[in-house]
Amino acid sequence: MTIALEQDIDPKLIPILEEVHDPEIPVLSIMDMGVVRFAHMKDNIAQIKITPTYSGCPAMDVMGDDIIHAFAKANIKAKVSLVLSPAWTTDWITHRGRKALEEYGIAAPLNEEADKEALLNNKKIVKCPQCRSTNTKMVSQFGSTACKALFKCDECLEPFDYFKCLK
Repeated sequence: MTIALEQDIDPKLIPILEEVHDPEIPVLSIMDMGVVRFAHMKDNIAQIKITPTYSGCPAMDVMGDDIIHAFAKANIKAKVSLVLSPAWTTDWITHRGRKALEEYGIAAPLNEEADKEALLNNKKIVKCPQCRSTNTKMVSQFGSTACKALFKCDECLEPFDYFKCLK
């Protein structure tokens, strides 16, 4: 079951939020990641609520600091808080974000069923972001971060991360 991303974001704040990038995947803004849940001005302070990509993600503190810094550059004070429910899902990564992942060399997440087939049954369905071949194999369940798996392409011989489907 897919949980819809419920966002309540003042459109005037979006350009500032799009300046803030995921510290682990710098080609993705926090808007592309879908972690911003709420962003409005109240009493001249930008109130921002973000959802962690997973419990205990160390990047969330950095994201929070980066949000405050981005708003400070625009001479706006910001307050950042975490929203834990509903939990973040890779379904919330935007189309633009998925494209940016692929161009950066990280295979975008598949749907939940396909993800299990790729990670547990070694099905050749993860596309290499370099040559687009599905003649790939998992090297390790864990890649450069816990949310990624390490794959290798048997066509172009390049290793690459696959962003696991998280629900």
